[in-house]
Amino acid sequence: MEPVPPDRVLTVPNLLSALRLALIPVFIYVLMFAHANALAVAILVFSGASDWADGKIARTLNQSSRLGVLLDPAVDRLYMVTVPVVLALSGIVPWWFVITLLTRDVLLAAALPLLRSRGLSALPVSYVGKAATFALMSGFPLVLLGTWDALWSRVIGACGWGFLIWGMYAYLWSFVLYAVQMVLVMRRMPKVGEHG
Repeated sequence: MEPVPPDRVLTVPNLLSALRLALIPVFIYVLMFAHANALAVAILVFSGASDWADGKIARTLNQSSRLGVLLDPAVDRLYMVTVPVVLALSGIVPWWFVITLLTRDVLLAAALPLLRSRGLSALPVSYVGKAATFALMSGFPLVLLGTWDALWSRVIGACGWGFLIWGMYAYLWSFVLYAVQMVLVMRRMPKVGEHG
């Protein structure tokens, strides 16, 4: 069994997660109201890099914490909802793409009460799910960079769509893997309070 992370707040990973959280409304304003696409790209790149860095720092410098265990994935989920919705509202990605991603997340969230009935808070994160999130978070800034009227921009935008399409398929495949795990949990684990 993994040790419970210490109950501390002031760590570098928590600071990075809090900064990423604070940048979400800034990203919305910058892209939708200021129409400063370059700054919006910079925010997404910083957020992606700091998301990788906070996990690395937490492990390397032993700065993991209970707050970090909750805050980091919560901020990731907020980004995975906010960024595609804002890009769709700005006409940069189609709504069918966003609805596909959000439907998958809603279905996973709907399964949480079933997991809790078996005494679990979540399913283990799969490498496919991590790879999907990485591909999507890499693809969004590239697609945004593809909005300029220049050849370099169109090439980068096409690469971004490659990431997004691959990421979406991996995202859906990770949902299938989670669904299989869910079925196994429902069949093999008794409800909390039941004895078999």
